[in-house]
Amino acid sequence: MVRHVSPSILAADFGNLERDIRLINESRASWLHCDVMDGVFVPNISFGVPVVQMACKISLKPLDVHLMIIEPEKYIDRFCDLGIDILTIHIEACRNIQSALNQIRNRGVKAGVTLKPGTPVETLKDILAEVDLVLIMSVEPGFGGQQFIDNTYRKVNELRALINNTNSRAMIQVDGGIDFTNALKLYKNGVDILITGTTVFKSENPVETIEKLLNV
Repeated sequence: MVRHVSPSILAADFGNLERDIRLINESRASWLHCDVMDGVFVPNISFGVPVVQMACKISLKPLDVHLMIIEPEKYIDRFCDLGIDILTIHIEACRNIQSALNQIRNRGVKAGVTLKPGTPVETLKDILAEVDLVLIMSVEPGFGGQQFIDNTYRKVNELRALINNTNSRAMIQVDGGIDFTNALKLYKNGVDILITGTTVFKSENPVETIEKLLNV
């Protein structure tokens, strides 16, 4: 299984955001992760269209945009218009998740669906055929730097089994509290992509840190 790392710019230095994105361009990261928060669906506000638009222009990596907002259906076209590569939405936030996923894929963008820590994996069984990736949150969404929830391993195992049983091609992402203490176990449990902000951007050498995460 090929390993991937997707650094989250939520932990970058926003006073030097262009510098930090260009730094990721020089690394072996597969994607660049953007967390959009509205202060309603999650208890925090991050950034919106202007920052993602800027990241699209600078990043040489595919942009994976994670919408942590209510009624994400209203904003799908606006974000897709920016030229992003992947758009991930919360199953808990959508009135009609099937319709929203179709809307994303019809724009030629890969469609991802996210589960909060308390949302069962089985809620995905009827939509996995329409999903390019599944993001399992290993912390409560809203803030960076939280402690990893150990129950994540069980959820990853359940999701990998469900993907195999349904012949889905969906990739598995995990986001929240990812560091060198859990990266290898997550890969071994079937995770394809590790999303990590603090571990990468708060390190002395982000490019080297990404390399180490790929080779734990």
